[in-house]
Amino acid sequence: MKNTCIIIAFMVLSVFLTNCTNKSDEYIDPRGTNYAGSESCIQCHKAESESAFHSSHFKATSPALKENVLGHFSKGKNTFVYDKNTKLVMEERNDTLYQVLYKNNKEVEAYPFEVLFGVKHAQTSAYWKNHYTYELPVSYYKSLNSWATSPGYSATVPNFERKIEKECYGCHSSNIASRYITTSSDSITFTNMEVEDFMNPKTLIYGIDCERCHGPAKKHVQTHLKFPDLKLAQDIVSFKKLTRQQKIDACAICHSGNDKLKIKSRFEFRPGDNLLDYFRGVPGSNDNKVYDVHGNQLGLLSQSKCFKKNETMTCMNCHNPHENTSKSMVSYSKICMSCHQDPKHTPETLKTVSKTAMAENCIECHMPKQDSNAIRFQQSNTAAMSSYSLRTHKIGIYPANKK
Repeated sequence: MKNTCIIIAFMVLSVFLTNCTNKSDEYIDPRGTNYAGSESCIQCHKAESESAFHSSHFKATSPALKENVLGHFSKGKNTFVYDKNTKLVMEERNDTLYQVLYKNNKEVEAYPFEVLFGVKHAQTSAYWKNHYTYELPVSYYKSLNSWATSPGYSATVPNFERKIEKECYGCHSSNIASRYITTSSDSITFTNMEVEDFMNPKTLIYGIDCERCHGPAKKHVQTHLKFPDLKLAQDIVSFKKLTRQQKIDACAICHSGNDKLKIKSRFEFRPGDNLLDYFRGVPGSNDNKVYDVHGNQLGLLSQSKCFKKNETMTCMNCHNPHENTSKSMVSYSKICMSCHQDPKHTPETLKTVSKTAMAENCIECHMPKQDSNAIRFQQSNTAAMSSYSLRTHKIGIYPANKK
């Protein structure tokens, strides 16, 4: 009996010790041994993690599992027509989703959904071939609740050979590494150095994860699991301690466009770094430059009087990076009115806009939705061209928004 009790006690102790194992010690991150992986953050930051894992940031890229893919695959809603003889059909085959090209009702080519880009407004997909990813020619758009041409694609000629550059992953994922031959030996290694555009699928970390914004967290996790009573964050960059410019740069690494001269890979950026060390020509307050509403939110914001006059304003005054953008215009209006407590409106505005609208929806007038000049799409070769509309980040006074 005594031996039995000892064995049971040992088993209970073993289970206890197993459950207390530091998850970050078991995880191997392709970015290096100083990374812990987002799963390790849940142990202490459950609320933030659960919110972030459902955000557009975290789903900026994702694996093409059926539960992640947007769009219709049922008959009547899954076909894109190029011409009377040529069509592209979205199909499910043996638990894998495909875009299948037919000519004269005969299958010509079939390409799988393997990597998904985006989830908030639209979703574009890609497939792997020889360490490259290629964009599929048809995307799903929430504004249409339908399939239409992927950005820049023809509505009359199917094309499966447009390569997705690594630069796209720089803002849509947390890591993807190149393959190159080292100079010291003939062995092949994988690294973020952009010697070649080759990419190893095993090094892809989908979406913008915790450590993409907060930096390597392995030591941070180990310290706080060992000393759970510590109140101040150790061994990690605290956004509270960053300067205004450092906070802006942390967002601007992805939200300031990609039309500048690149010096270093976006993947090397860590919170607290200077964006000028990565790019030349960072957007400033150049009021004459025209920025598209897609991709360069900082460029637009930097032209706003609100941004220029408020020395403490950052992206996070309005946005919680752990959450999706709020659908409530009232919440944004409250932020506006924290500075504009007694806004002056023209007599015309006072006549045409209700007091409720002015109090609860500053955004609709002062940050209206605008059509992107970079993205347009068609539902078929005979359909009208549709525009991709996004809310501008250039806060200002606009002509009456009639949309």
